[in-house]
This record gives sequence, structure tokens and C-alpha cells, in this order.
Amino acid sequence: MINKTPQSGRSRGIYLLPNLFTLTALFSGFYAIIAAMKGDFSTTAVAILIAMVMDTLDGRVARLTNTQTNFGAELDSLSDMVCFGIAPALFLYSWGLHNLGKLGWLAAFIYAAAVALRLARFNTQQDDNKRYFKGLPCPAGASVVTSLIWCLSQFDMSNLFLYIFVAVVAVCVAGLMISNLLFESFKQINLKNKVPFVVLLVVLLILVFVSVDPPMVWLIISTLYACSGPVSWGCRRWRKRKHKLTLDHTSSSTDN
Repeated sequence: MINKTPQSGRSRGIYLLPNLFTLTALFSGFYAIIAAMKGDFSTTAVAILIAMVMDTLDGRVARLTNTQTNFGAELDSLSDMVCFGIAPALFLYSWGLHNLGKLGWLAAFIYAAAVALRLARFNTQQDDNKRYFKGLPCPAGASVVTSLIWCLSQFDMSNLFLYIFVAVVAVCVAGLMISNLLFESFKQINLKNKVPFVVLLVVLLILVFVSVDPPMVWLIISTLYACSGPVSWGCRRWRKRKHKLTLDHTSSSTDN
């Protein structure tokens, strides 16, 4: 039952369904932290993956049921900080960055700080362009570092070179999150619309590939998405430069 204040008559309750998904994501993020502290890295990766799924669903459910509220947005942001900021940073440090001493925990902190900055910018800036995210989304950044560590832990690969490599990857991901590069948001996809039958087959094939080797497939998909921003930026710069050179050549030919 929704409580109302006698003075204003405004609702004091909250919508259960979308916030329940958000709290489930928060629980998964907290459980990932516990698992990382215990050294159970596979469980940590799976918990963060579940948090990503729940984080995707809460927004979709809120939009489909028209239950979007400021409370839900704030709760979602706090949950994202735990699930995709603190949990992956602790995962990084517990897995192997602690072997790098100060450089290790600094790399983990830079990643966590980038998530906080990314979320703060997202919450304060009003962007009318719904097709793209400005900067790599936090769940995608967490996906890159989490899947990478999951793959390395599966193969029991651990040495100083790998620790340095993972630290560099974490810092690079942090840079992508706070950058102004554009990343596809996929928000224009309407789940209520009909889709061709081939789309269902593609989704089925993706699920089959994921079931074969979840860590590796997850890493490949995450890396491709993280690289899409810099690649798109480079392509746009190249097209603009080519267009400018074409205009200059045309102008020069006209003058002659």
C-alpha cells in the first residue's frame, strides 16, 4: 500500500519491481566483494556478471512499466558504484595487483575513481543524444577487467608481467570511462517491437558460443565494445580529413 502525506497528497512509496532488480544487482556486487576477499575469483566474476544483467534489466523494466523515478535513478547510481567500481577494483587488487605494491593499489584506485567520476558526470549532464554514451559505460568497463582476470585465473596464469599488463589495462579502461569518446547505447532497440526471425537465431548462436567458453567469449565481446569508441573516433577523424583534402583539391583545381 502506498502512503501519502495528508498535507500534499503526494505518494511516499516507491515502485517495487525496478528497485528490486537494482537491489539484486547491489547484492551481487556485495557478494562479489566477499568472494574476491576469499580468493574465489570465478564466483567473483559470475557475481559481477549477474549484477550487469540485473543493472540492464532494472532500467528496461522501469521504462517498459513507466515507473522511472528520481529515487530509482539515485539507487541505481549507488548500486553501480559498488558493483562496477568497488567490486572490480577489489577484484583487481586481490587477484594480483597487490604484488605490485603501491603501484598495484594505485591502479585499482584509479579505476574505482574513474567509475565515480563517470557516474557523477552521467548524473549531472543532460545529454539529448540517447543513441550514444559519452565515455565507456561503467558496466562495460567492469566487464573488460572482470572477464580478463577470469580468463587468467582459469588458466592459472600469474607473473609480474601479467600483473603489470592488467594494471595498464585497468588504467586504460579508466581513461575510456572518463573520456569524451562516444559508445553505442543500444537504447533505440525496442523490445516490444517485432524482430525478424534471423535475430532470434543470432541471439541463440551467441548463447551457444557463451556456453562453450564463457570467460573467453565475454572477454572478446567486452574488448570489442571497449575498442569501438576509439575506432569510431579514428574513422570519423579520417573521414573528416579525407573530406577536407578533397575540398582543398577541388578548390585548387578550380583556381588553376
